[in-house]
Amino acid sequence: MKDEQKPNWLAKLTPPGVSKMFAKRDTPEHLWVKCPVSGEMVFHKDLEAGLYVTPAGHHMRIGPDLRFKFTFDGARREVEIPDVPRDPLKFKDDKPYGSRLTAARKKTGRDDAMAIGVGQIGGVETVVLVQDFGFMGGSLGMAAGEGFITAAETAVKLRAPLVVFSAAGGARMQEGALSLMQMPRTTLAVQDLKDARLPYIVVLTDPTTGGVTASYAMLGDVHLAEPGALIGFAGPRVIEQTIREKLPEGFQRAEYLLQKGMVDRVVHRRDLRAVLARMLRVMLKRPPAPAGALAVAPAAAPQVPVPAPKSG
Repeated sequence: MKDEQKPNWLAKLTPPGVSKMFAKRDTPEHLWVKCPVSGEMVFHKDLEAGLYVTPAGHHMRIGPDLRFKFTFDGARREVEIPDVPRDPLKFKDDKPYGSRLTAARKKTGRDDAMAIGVGQIGGVETVVLVQDFGFMGGSLGMAAGEGFITAAETAVKLRAPLVVFSAAGGARMQEGALSLMQMPRTTLAVQDLKDARLPYIVVLTDPTTGGVTASYAMLGDVHLAEPGALIGFAGPRVIEQTIREKLPEGFQRAEYLLQKGMVDRVVHRRDLRAVLARMLRVMLKRPPAPAGALAVAPAAAPQVPVPAPKSG
């Protein structure tokens, strides 16, 4: 039997309760966040107050809940996305695709990468689709494609504009050709919006790449982008290896694409709601929003499920 460890002489001299006062305290997780650009440690509360933009100007990736909160005037309701086959190809690499889906759903609290909200932006009822990069890199699979189509159908049904926040690493390889089929499917959904003469605005966030860039992300009536967002088809490293040349500074970043005419405007996150509101009112030929209507900070909004519109 091992001998019990005896307290040292300092412990004997320390008055009761003093040791507890100086005991090591556990630091809550995510209390400080490191800026990927400057390396500066930012206090989480300060980052939250700044809409998750660091003092260096880096726009952190955020999920659907924060996107909805920062974009809508107030309350919103969420639209349910129809179910799709979970693992149609029974795909497996180093782990089964089903296991990856389960992990992603546990991490994000959502069934897949798309989330649809309906609410007002500057007093204009709008359908907003948010692509969550935190869910398997926002990859475009059957569920994500169904989410885009549902958002477009909801916009047509409500006679409302559609705003899409894109963020993706491309198509979901675990679904093979089924994921690639979402590119023409979403393109047809965009055409339905155009036939209904409804505004379709795309906000390109970091990163927007692959099949998403090659389909609905570049088919908007207006293309906005957050500062520094990576936007392209193949990544810069792949391009450099292919052409065997050094790419220009800032290549495929939002500001570079603005210079080349692929992006209409680069907008800071704090200004995005006001910019969207003005654009929507102009495109819908409505009078300007009342003075001060957009000065109020976005409030937290409840989530109320809404049944998805039926196709056909």
